[in-house]
Amino acid sequence: NQVFDACTTSNAITVEAWISPASTAQDGPARIVTYSLDPSNRNFTLGQAGNRYQFRLRTTTNGANGISTTLTSAYGSVQTDLQHVVATRDANGNAYLYLDGVLVDKAYIGGNFSNWNSAYEFGLGNEFSTTPGNTSRDWTGDYHLAAVHCRALTATEVADHFAAGSDALATDHDPLGHGTHVAGIVAGSGTASGNAHRGAADGVSLISLRALDEQGRGVTSDALAAMDWLLSHGSDYNIKIVNMSLGKAVEESNTTDPLVLAVEQVWDAGMTVIVAAGNHGRDGHMTITSPANSRKVITVGSLTDSGTTDFGDDYPSTFSSMGPTLGDHVLKPDLVAPGNRVTAAIPAHAKLKADMPDRVVPCSATSCTGDYLELSGTSMAAPMVAAAAAAMLEKEPTLTPATIKARLMRSARKINADPTEAGAGVLDVDAALNETGHITGDALSPLMVRAEDDEAILVEDTAQLWGDAVWDSAYLWTDAYLWTDAYLWTDAYLWTDAYLWTDAYLWTDAYLWTDAYLWTDAYLWTDAVTDYNPLFDMNGQSVQLNDDD
Repeated sequence: NQVFDACTTSNAITVEAWISPASTAQDGPARIVTYSLDPSNRNFTLGQAGNRYQFRLRTTTNGANGISTTLTSAYGSVQTDLQHVVATRDANGNAYLYLDGVLVDKAYIGGNFSNWNSAYEFGLGNEFSTTPGNTSRDWTGDYHLAAVHCRALTATEVADHFAAGSDALATDHDPLGHGTHVAGIVAGSGTASGNAHRGAADGVSLISLRALDEQGRGVTSDALAAMDWLLSHGSDYNIKIVNMSLGKAVEESNTTDPLVLAVEQVWDAGMTVIVAAGNHGRDGHMTITSPANSRKVITVGSLTDSGTTDFGDDYPSTFSSMGPTLGDHVLKPDLVAPGNRVTAAIPAHAKLKADMPDRVVPCSATSCTGDYLELSGTSMAAPMVAAAAAAMLEKEPTLTPATIKARLMRSARKINADPTEAGAGVLDVDAALNETGHITGDALSPLMVRAEDDEAILVEDTAQLWGDAVWDSAYLWTDAYLWTDAYLWTDAYLWTDAYLWTDAYLWTDAYLWTDAYLWTDAYLWTDAVTDYNPLFDMNGQSVQLNDDD
């Protein structure tokens, strides 16, 4: 249904397949990828007829049922080796067929897709047939990838896809499993669990940009490449929200950090950027990671709800990174959301699943076993806020990133916690949807500074910073009466030594990490250590660990 809606709206399509045909003489057209009812009624078909490839497309001027051949490759073009076959048609009617990145046929196919039938189904290798006497022509061979894009790929993009290879484009290629888990929190259908573990914004469209390796690590340049892709293609895919469940050490000011500058460019381009705060709260204050230290983006910490319906026992998770930010002293996080022991989808062969078999979640649905994993981290909290932002945009599509941030913070449920732990409070989706007010600027997170007499910490007035008294600090943070004189704490213990770490940095240069893997809460800190009883060599001496160690 999503493909039907998207393609009939855009009147453009690309059907792409990486395949290894079993024969160069199949009865045809054997259907490789089809969106059809039966052999006589189809919206489109990419097929093989003997030793040629064919693409057939239904439009208002090209056959009532899309059965006429519209694009075809040369005789002898089918090989049994791995081949990349791409058929495109843009909104102006220009259609092209590519084989291994090279244009092999083109035609003008007029009309639009308004005569497509939404009741037709997708098929790989055959065709759904509900008519007695109709038999499908099964395509035989191996699939490496099949994709439908509701836009026309350019010749350069087709060539790039061929050069990259089939593995680079595989949609199920998530060896760690962290990205799938985050995506499931946002948009999981819950089908495999009998709707027990649905995403918070079930039905939203997702684009996944993988920037980390199978260990959950990557270099800053990979994340920068993802940001660059968003700036180039975000409008093409109507991307409105960007979730970043990753981070790196703060090594310089947020005014010069390339990763911070990149996410702020994405923010300025109209995309609401939501970033996990980091999972280093056990190391104390000033542990917010980059790019969560940006003053523009929405920085999300984690809440532990104790597994009860009583809000009174909720508290910021012990692992959730705390503000203010190192060096720049920005008040972060902006708010917190549930991030402790969250259950969501996981790939069958994910490393996280293999590493933590005790976190695999069983459920009543017979097909559910192994499909879900329980993880903890601000990586899990951030997509909760991303889902809320999606709901806000569904209600009011014209909301700006700054207004979304301001409304989320103002509507957050206040709890008895330090603002540098809990931000403006706990995500409250219903309240956020009912919030009003608009921001004309950037809704910058306020700075914190030491008073000249060293007796207090001063915080910027958000009413002035955001340009309206409706965003006064008294409405954004709990115990805000303390802020009416621009004071927060009466002592300056946060800045006693200026830095929390003697070398000012905790992590190695330029590395990003998923955090959820490093700090899954109760994963590193379980009694399981007694089962393993490992030995560590310290300065040549073997040391036996016990529970206390």
